Amino acid sequence: PDAAADCPMAHMAEINRIDELREQYPDLAVVCYINSTAELKCHADVCVTSSNAMKIVKKLPNQNIFFIPDRNLAHFVADHVPEKNFVYNNGFCPTHERMEPEDVAEVKRRHPGAQIVAHGECRAELLGSTSGIIQYVTASDCQEFIVCTEEGVGYKLKEQNPEKTFYYPDKLPVCPNMKKNTLEKVLHVLQTGKNEVHVDAKLRENSKKPLEKMLELAAK
Repeated sequence: PDAAADCPMAHMAEINRIDELREQYPDLAVVCYINSTAELKCHADVCVTSSNAMKIVKKLPNQNIFFIPDRNLAHFVADHVPEKNFVYNNGFCPTHERMEPEDVAEVKRRHPGAQIVAHGECRAELLGSTSGIIQYVTASDCQEFIVCTEEGVGYKLKEQNPEKTFYYPDKLPVCPNMKKNTLEKVLHVLQTGKNEVHVDAKLRENSKKPLEKMLELAAK
């Protein structure tokens, strides 16, 4: 709904680096996190989400994996798929990157009974996708949680668990691009049809291929 809203991490990979690594590793699989540009997807073999990344990578026949753009999710997947050789890209989510271990440790010191929940891009007692975090917290008997991801998830957590308490690091993780998208802007788009996104046919077809490959592998 806001044409200026973007994801910095989505651009944090270089096509010439992909080409270099394909020459270096003949069996290389370029695994592209869904938060990426259409152009990067055109140069990838398969897309993944944070919830299916491990499953997809395990099913790939390739031994060598170049995971783009997020280095943190790549390290998380690599820890759980040690049989593969990972080449790491240097992309990252700025909102996650601002959270320091000592900030989380300080919240834990103040609330020792609280569980730490976070995305797979981080290190915590529970790791998972956004939906996985919400499902875990809702099913858990624990009453206090330290949430280490974008603070917007707190709305759904509180809505489904009004009796539970949620804490965040003092440096509140807020994504400025997410916050550009408001209900008023959604209504504006629906009423006016503005901010339509256009891509040419070749880009559309090529960027769709790794998405289709993800769906194929996820169904197996």
